[in-house]
Amino acid sequence: MSMPKPGELAPDFELLSDEDQPTRLSDFHGRYVVLYFYPRADTPGCTTEACGFRDDYSMYEERGVVILGISPDTVTKQSKFKTKHTLPFTLLADPENQVSEAYGVWGLKKFMGREHMGVHRTTFLIDPEGKIVQVFEKVKPATHSAEILAALEDV
Repeated sequence: MSMPKPGELAPDFELLSDEDQPTRLSDFHGRYVVLYFYPRADTPGCTTEACGFRDDYSMYEERGVVILGISPDTVTKQSKFKTKHTLPFTLLADPENQVSEAYGVWGLKKFMGREHMGVHRTTFLIDPEGKIVQVFEKVKPATHSAEILAALEDV
């Protein structure tokens, strides 16, 4: 599937959270949402990215912004990742890659000369009406939270 573009409605979905609760994007209608896709919980880049959001979380809270992280991991793995790194936001399990495919972030990747299917690290900034404001591709984990906060200043 192709990646949704700014101005388009973000595809709604339902996934289980790190607390094993059904969670829908539409549950957060009326608020800005940072919907970020990451390849795998508790790997170096994914941990750096998640901890950046954690460290800046109070600035998101002040703006009423919801952060949702999605990876192909199981609910159990998401829960352990959240607990281990004291993440104050919701992580969602997408083990069948249905949401990753709907957002066009599931695809062929190359690593150390080998090809495999996986999640391309991508973030969608979604407005209170459910429309995509901005898409961030090829995210740099260490500076990504600052990049999102800067984008929120413009909306």
